[in-house]
Amino acid sequence: MAIFHVATNTPPKIELIRDWLPRQPWGPDDAAEARIVGGFHLDDPEGEVGMQVFVVDLRGENYQVPLTYRAAPLPGGDDALIGEMEHSVLGARLVYDGVSDERFVTVLAGVALTGYGQALGFAQHDERWYVVPDEIIVRGHGAVSQRMAVDGFGVSSNNDATVFTNDQIELSVFRRL
Repeated sequence: MAIFHVATNTPPKIELIRDWLPRQPWGPDDAAEARIVGGFHLDDPEGEVGMQVFVVDLRGENYQVPLTYRAAPLPGGDDALIGEMEHSVLGARLVYDGVSDERFVTVLAGVALTGYGQALGFAQHDERWYVVPDEIIVRGHGAVSQRMAVDGFGVSSNNDATVFTNDQIELSVFRRL
């Protein structure tokens, strides 16, 4: 379960994404017209890292943009830093490319291997609790019937995907959908 806040982000997430997309080898030359068409949240088992995956449309082409939000720098994550934003409730947040954040990859692998999906989101506003649904519904295929390691991944990339491989599984994250 994830707790969401009725909050504003400065700059807005789409502005960070628009600045970052053209700098990626798989990204467009210009993303000024990019818009978020949907997304979903994942749960950090330790409750420290915010995780959100966006689908961004740019002139009919869709990109998958996983982000993580941290209060402290991601160790070794300088190249993965997308930018910084001020969350009106949580304060300063560092925004990272999710595929470069080991916590995100671990959770994504867990979701992919199980029947679980995105985070169940709740927000408290004016002393009432609200469920906050995501625009995109995700669910793993649920094929795992025993414990499986979802960490210790090696990483390789090409223009189509970032591929994570450990001694038991291979997980591909496609940027262009």
